[in-house]
Amino acid sequence: MSSRVFSSFVLCALAQCITAQEPETLLERGTYLVESIAGCGNCHTPKTADGVPMTNMRLAGAFVIEEPGAFTAYAPNITMDIETGIGSWSDEEIVRAIREGFRPDGTLIGPPMPTPFYRGISDRDVQAIVRYLRTVQPIENVVPASEYQIPLPPNWGPPVRSVSEVSREDLSAYATYLAVTLGHCNECHTPMIEGRYDFSRTGLGGRAFPNIFDLGYTAISANVTPHPTLGIGAWTDEQIKRAIAEGIRPDGSQMLPSMGFAYYARMTDEDLDALVVYLRSLPPQPEE
Repeated sequence: MSSRVFSSFVLCALAQCITAQEPETLLERGTYLVESIAGCGNCHTPKTADGVPMTNMRLAGAFVIEEPGAFTAYAPNITMDIETGIGSWSDEEIVRAIREGFRPDGTLIGPPMPTPFYRGISDRDVQAIVRYLRTVQPIENVVPASEYQIPLPPNWGPPVRSVSEVSREDLSAYATYLAVTLGHCNECHTPMIEGRYDFSRTGLGGRAFPNIFDLGYTAISANVTPHPTLGIGAWTDEQIKRAIAEGIRPDGSQMLPSMGFAYYARMTDEDLDALVVYLRSLPPQPEE
């Protein structure tokens, strides 16, 4: 074999090594989900007075989220601490808590845990999240029990048996999976009536969260529908993506840190584009 042919062969082999991507491992997928689109730490990781996540208390819980007249909820400790976290739970018990809202003792997890949305997490993605949680440093942190003024249902639906993966090639379905299921955007941006989501007004916003995360202010969720004046219908795609990933509105004003842009900043460009597709698909609210 001539030196020129051999060099070409080596270059081709190297190119294949560079372009071929290894399949994403469960831990890699779980890391991406928890630290970006799912934004688990936005509730479960305490923040400083400036709204910055406290890295030394990652996922150790204790933030308070209030819905006036409905509940005062405390985000639980989901580190691997045996006594105060979920370190004693089996993988199956963690999966059931995420997708069905049941603790190992059979009690129901109430809002704002987005169980109604998490029921649609695919088998692989929920396994990936568990794999990631298993790597979280145990932190001893006792969290108060949540208090509810509204009656909780007996369950959030029938048992979740199996959920298939959503193909990225079906952009509409994948965008909905990202925004509704993994990102649970409608958890905050959809009004509630007596503790139940009013999906006839999906994306309308307007929900008030007093002293959210103990940060001393009341957050009001925005209208994220394509309404031309009351929503984001006049925003460009790039402005929407900047608002999601940086928390900056088109007029340059900064959103409050209750919006999880610190986590959404880690999303891929592909997934940010998909979120825009979903938001553009919503019916403008309020209806005229």
